[in-house]
Amino acid sequence: MKSLYNKFFVALCLSIATTSCDEQEFLKEVPVDRYTAENVFSSPAGIEGVMTDLYIKERALYYGGGDISYTLLFGTDAFFNARADGSREKVGVLANSFSPSTYPSEFFYQENFKIVATANLIIDNAEKSTLSEAAKKVVFAEAKFFRAKAYRDMVYLYGGVPLITKFSSTPRFDLVRAKKEDVLKQMELDFKEAAEGLPSIASVRDGRVSNIVASFYLGETLIALNRPTEAVTEILKVTTDPNVRLMTARFGTRSTVAGKDVFWDLWQRGNQNRASGNREALWVCQFETDVPGGILKSTTRDGNVLERFHVPAVWSLTDPTGRAGFLGRRTGDNVGGAGVSFLQPNAYTVNSADMPGGGIWPTGYVGDIRCNNNNLIKDAVYDNPASTFFGRSVVANRPGNLGATAAAGFWRFYPWFVKVTTPNDHPSQLVDAANPLLLSGNAGATYHDNYYLRLPEAYLLLAEAYLAAGNQSAAATAINVVRARAGATPVVAGNVTIDYILDERTREINIEEQRAITLRRVGRFGPRVVLYNRLSGPGYDPKFDLFPIPLKEIEANTGAKLEQNPGY
Repeated sequence: MKSLYNKFFVALCLSIATTSCDEQEFLKEVPVDRYTAENVFSSPAGIEGVMTDLYIKERALYYGGGDISYTLLFGTDAFFNARADGSREKVGVLANSFSPSTYPSEFFYQENFKIVATANLIIDNAEKSTLSEAAKKVVFAEAKFFRAKAYRDMVYLYGGVPLITKFSSTPRFDLVRAKKEDVLKQMELDFKEAAEGLPSIASVRDGRVSNIVASFYLGETLIALNRPTEAVTEILKVTTDPNVRLMTARFGTRSTVAGKDVFWDLWQRGNQNRASGNREALWVCQFETDVPGGILKSTTRDGNVLERFHVPAVWSLTDPTGRAGFLGRRTGDNVGGAGVSFLQPNAYTVNSADMPGGGIWPTGYVGDIRCNNNNLIKDAVYDNPASTFFGRSVVANRPGNLGATAAAGFWRFYPWFVKVTTPNDHPSQLVDAANPLLLSGNAGATYHDNYYLRLPEAYLLLAEAYLAAGNQSAAATAINVVRARAGATPVVAGNVTIDYILDERTREINIEEQRAITLRRVGRFGPRVVLYNRLSGPGYDPKFDLFPIPLKEIEANTGAKLEQNPGY
């Protein structure tokens, strides 16, 4: 996946492949010098080019670099819009973001249907190709995985949506919504074929999906279909696969950095793929710096900008006397790069149990490496020698220029997770030539690959399946595999609820998971947003449990009625 095909070539292939002609004689020809469907799908390289486009589209859903990339993190129980700036993509007040004509509603509907269309194009044309039956099986499995994954995102965000399993070379205006259960059943079929047809994780290239990735999503689908016992069987294929395991010892590119831990290692540059020795990575979103198609650039802020979104604007703080408290944007975990304070954790996400209102972390943040000072930054030290507060704590010495938000938070400083940045390891080109201590204004991207799926999430999904099957003891055992690596106290079986599992997901995979999908999938979006999000909670309405169907899609569908979700 590191050497991606030229996007223009892929787009051209798709464009020509979807045209039609009335001349029967022409249809019998197979021109060798044009990008026709016959040419593109006549060779493994051609099919691979279109398959690569599926990975590009999937990456763009969550990590394209614009505000929309992180919409499914904002406005949940875990994060809110620190700046309360009214942006529709950076979800704050739910009504501002979710109407039939707003971009979030359109984006996740339209972009996922593009993935469905491309997958259907591959499935239809691979069938006609000269590939061997064994090669076709793998192509079908991979394409059907992406079709099911697109429907997976849509069915939990929108409910039942039009079910399209055949490629159409002309636009359709007669779409009707399928029942949610029917969409889930189609997902089951596709994920099952993917799990049976995809190669082992030990043999796929970095970034490619494998059989156990498909098994994970098949298990998740079976839970939604209220078949938890079958889900347990499928998810166990992931957690017991001999090629994967939780990382418990220091590893990778920066394993010799003193005082750090294995959880910190998971987020260092170059450590996300199996080539680094990482055996808990199941599916990794690939980025490359200064490589065509890799999105990231060392000379400009481009691509995945989680650092910019999540890290607070520490560099902008003044000290209590009003002087600049910091020299500026710096690497490391004191300033954290070039944050601008958008994606702020709710108090629930970062507080310890002994703090006012409580939180998900143990008292004093002791007894869980995921919340230690390596991985959850809870303070900063003034680094400007000209400040009389130089070397002193920001938290202990109330800084100036904080700026209260509508949610009564402070957007220039709050606790933040190191996993979004590369402390003391930004590309050298980002260092300010005039001042080697500082980063240039082009900083803000996250310069490591991102996890779509790690093994801990499989254990937590296994716990969810066991709980749904009425086996709290087995659910606790699955959760405690994850907690043991973190050095956390084991959970008692009687305390395992769906809310406890959601809490553990926040502790382990915050920012990695698309939280808005998870909460809607398990039916806990409303209660938890109301309980934990002071900005989004007050305006909650049950209709927000689903996104609205985009008005553009309803109006364009002139041949049939495309039903809107209730309340919109």
